[in-house]
Amino acid sequence: MTAATSPTRGTTTAEHELAALQREHGGPLFALLLRLCDGDRQRAEDLAQETLVRAWQHPEALHADAFDSVRPWLLTVARRLAIDARRARRARPAEVGDEVPENARVTADHAERAAEMLDVREAVKTLTPEHRDVLVLVYFLGASVAEAAQTLGVPPGTVKSRAFYALRALRRVLPGYAADLH
Repeated sequence: MTAATSPTRGTTTAEHELAALQREHGGPLFALLLRLCDGDRQRAEDLAQETLVRAWQHPEALHADAFDSVRPWLLTVARRLAIDARRARRARPAEVGDEVPENARVTADHAERAAEMLDVREAVKTLTPEHRDVLVLVYFLGASVAEAAQTLGVPPGTVKSRAFYALRALRRVLPGYAADLH
């Protein structure tokens, strides 16, 4: 768009028209966008500015003789921009906000947990059948020492002893997991 330069203050005619457009239609334009943006003032201001940029890019729409006012054209453009912005927000993940990533709650990594389970299963396979049976009953199935003793047909002290030695053997096989095996 070429516009003549105004002799005063070096502004163009297009800039004067845009400023007049803002003064005349800015209030209703912003009110509409504020409603469409569910009260988000910042987003409404951004969309109002984008609407005026579109008006600047399409001067033929502002000077059309087919209608008395440019307000319907501006409001239609603003409405379409608001709809596009809403669709774009829905298409991408939610924004984090003020939360600092270093302080954000970490959720468990399922792949890492699955790999740990495989490591533990392989390590348990290296134990003697007596030690393995005690670990499975007490630690994996949640049986008490008395229940494990009854199931295995051994005294409770034997269950405790086998559990102790089984965990010690696992600590040797799984050195990276030693803190979890106490």
